[in-house]
Amino acid sequence: MSLFTYQTLKKFLFKLDPETAHTLAGMGLRFSAVCPPLNKYLTKHYFVTHPSLQQHIFDRTFQNPVGLGAGFDKNGQYIKAMPTLGMGFTEIGTVTPKPQEGNPKPRLFRLIDIDSIQNAMGFNNKGSHYMLQKLKKITFFDYPIGINIGKNKVTPENEALDDYELLFKAFKEYGDYVVINISSPNTPGLRDLQNESFIKAIFAMGKKITTKPILLKIAPDMTAQDAITLCTTAVEAGADGIIATNTTIDYTLTDSPYKKDFGGMSGAILTEKSYELFRAIGKELYGKTLLISVGGIDSAEEAYRRIKAGASLVQVYSMLVYKGPKLIKDINEGIIQLLKKDGYTHISEAIGADWK
Repeated sequence: MSLFTYQTLKKFLFKLDPETAHTLAGMGLRFSAVCPPLNKYLTKHYFVTHPSLQQHIFDRTFQNPVGLGAGFDKNGQYIKAMPTLGMGFTEIGTVTPKPQEGNPKPRLFRLIDIDSIQNAMGFNNKGSHYMLQKLKKITFFDYPIGINIGKNKVTPENEALDDYELLFKAFKEYGDYVVINISSPNTPGLRDLQNESFIKAIFAMGKKITTKPILLKIAPDMTAQDAITLCTTAVEAGADGIIATNTTIDYTLTDSPYKKDFGGMSGAILTEKSYELFRAIGKELYGKTLLISVGGIDSAEEAYRRIKAGASLVQVYSMLVYKGPKLIKDINEGIIQLLKKDGYTHISEAIGADWK
């Protein structure tokens, strides 16, 4: 196994264009999903579960609290491979009603010196019909799946609700929860939808269409008070949870962006900004709705910090690129030890501990 560690593989992958490397990684995941011996071996090696980590959320059992953030599996192609990475759940998408190419290439860059990613992908995906066919083929697979939805680039702001309506209808019988994505910086005008009137309208509409839990994912680039007001409005309008945060366009965080005013940044660069905003939201909304934290989570200690601030679940994406699936294993095993250290027997005792 030592010859095939992720750090060895990373040296090869990092010589490639990031999108090419992503495609190759995806091919490997798809192969592991259809190769039972490999799937079994990797899952046994990386997947961590323990009575102290198991939670019943959205009528599903989450074997561990660490999941894959949206953006990696845009087309639902790698769902069955996620346990091989150690993930307790996955979030697919962002999916739009119609297929779209996304923004012109190059649009994905590694900020290697700061373990971060800069992207301006622009919701490139094969559309809702393709995703639906993938989900229909997922049978006998007991694993929590979230579906992240967004509007097409060409859809004007005043018609955005129509796109989300199509998506709610398309996936009303699939997945375990739906995430409204109006926080990506890479679709023109999308973040403008982060306002109270749109939030009220989209939840009123969504709740009439689907019985699936509906969550809102927010951007990190707003004041704490604005975020609290927006999230409170969402919860009052029927949101079943909040995911914080998406990528940042705060280019003052580093001197290293590949290109100023170009896409969003994620990874280590986002850690503190994401945590501070999540903590503010957690202080206000812990106990009132389900909270999921994402953004620069790179260790068990960081994940546990989010959990104590109110996160029932955490998500990882960019840091996975730098540290590989061992990161997920280390986070889960580390959380078990941190719970023991604090005298807790179950993760539920630690969730929101900062506010108890």
